[in-house]
Amino acid sequence: MKYSFKIVFAVLLSGFISVTVSAQIKTYNIRHYGAIADGKTNNTTAIQKAIDKASANGGGRVLVPAGKFVTGVLNLQSNVELHLDKNAFLLGSTLRTDYGAGKASALIVSNHQHHIAITGHGTIDGQGHELLKDIYRRLNAGTLQDTEWRKPNPWHQMRPTEDNRPKLIEFKNCDDIHIKSITIKNGLCWTQNYKSCSNLVIDSIKVENVTYWNNDGIDIVDCKNVKLTNSFFNAADDGICLKSEDPNGACENVYVANCRVRSSASAVKLGTGSLGGFKKITIRHIAVYDTYRSAIAIETVDGGVLEDVDIRDIVAKNTGNAIVIRLGHRNKKGDAGVLRRVYIGNVKVDVPAGKPDAGYAMEGPIVSAPHNVFPSSVTGIPGSRVEDVTLENITINYAGGAKKEVADFGIDSLERVPERISNYPEFSMFGELPAWGFYIRHADGIKIKNMVLTCKGTDYRPAFIADDVKGLSLNALNISQVKTKPAVLLNKVSGLVLKDIKIPGSAKQNIQVQ
Repeated sequence: MKYSFKIVFAVLLSGFISVTVSAQIKTYNIRHYGAIADGKTNNTTAIQKAIDKASANGGGRVLVPAGKFVTGVLNLQSNVELHLDKNAFLLGSTLRTDYGAGKASALIVSNHQHHIAITGHGTIDGQGHELLKDIYRRLNAGTLQDTEWRKPNPWHQMRPTEDNRPKLIEFKNCDDIHIKSITIKNGLCWTQNYKSCSNLVIDSIKVENVTYWNNDGIDIVDCKNVKLTNSFFNAADDGICLKSEDPNGACENVYVANCRVRSSASAVKLGTGSLGGFKKITIRHIAVYDTYRSAIAIETVDGGVLEDVDIRDIVAKNTGNAIVIRLGHRNKKGDAGVLRRVYIGNVKVDVPAGKPDAGYAMEGPIVSAPHNVFPSSVTGIPGSRVEDVTLENITINYAGGAKKEVADFGIDSLERVPERISNYPEFSMFGELPAWGFYIRHADGIKIKNMVLTCKGTDYRPAFIADDVKGLSLNALNISQVKTKPAVLLNKVSGLVLKDIKIPGSAKQNIQVQ
């Protein structure tokens, strides 16, 4: 089977002159190389043979037709498109040995290749439940080594290490990648990992990966020139996650738009891995629901430089936290990083009193320390401060219901909020916080424009606290229900600008500056 494409060049001289170049791209049907669609036969050799043949001939389309094709590890080569037809299922092997000795390989891998693609309306299914059974059988029999599965963890489960749980897609050091329209599901670790790649386009994919923990929907690691659009993620860990694992690398020029996310961790996250940095990150039109942690998490804690981040048009329902921005220092081999020039605008989040991901197969771990509902936060550390953050048109609706008998934090003891400089960054990392709506500490140049904080139930804490902030502008801060006074507490704040503050009652009673 062959298909053709046309490249048309139009040049305006005295009129339009068009030149058409046609090329023939050969299709390599895996059935012709011996693949059997019975849902049982391991077709790794047949499928790899089709990929290798296409690559040897200069490139082409490797076709997975309708049917259920089991496979082990596949290596995608330059100039090859792996195309899954409608009703085509590429099923990951349920035998741990098919992913190699030592650290498990991902199901589909590519390294130092270019012009590669996975397309079509078919499904890549890791068959994670059945693979996990085989992993446990081997662990209990002593035929598989694992350093972690008997160690205590927050989930109180016998959890094998990630080294024994294969990802589904892992591309490294590749250029010119297209992933389009496919469904990816049922892995045992990160769904897809793109590391140190460039010119990556991902569009209209569907990810259902709630089989196990560490199942991020997508990880973009130290990649440049990335466009991720029109996709759906249902993940047992972070939904859309940008990371930096190379001190000399960075996620740079990344555009994410028009996606829907559910997560038992955070929906959209920069970090936690943050050795190199994040630069020129643009995020638009994200819908979030039933998400355990934050709708937006921006974190650099390993020495990386995070700058020029622009996030707009986020709507999150039944989500545990709206925004967490954190500059920390857990990498003791170098200096703390930099977090600056962040804009977040047009955000609406509804935060419930209960656990947003309750009832899902893989819930996020319960915070063990007593606490009430956590506020959003922007926090640096002594000596390394968050800089130049603008939060505009932000509405956060809290269910409320905080009680002193659950956790009590008096506003006369702000110094009791722990620094936790080297801790894993998260909205719950400090334990109980003294504000119900928004908390800011160790930051410079913070601009709040048109922020609305509401709380349906009771809460004994102030709505908004800023502590050790240089250059704070509060322009149109609206706190419609005052649960306690003061509603706003400003401690060690310099360069303060207050304008159009809307709080019921007198400003003198509701805004305390100390």
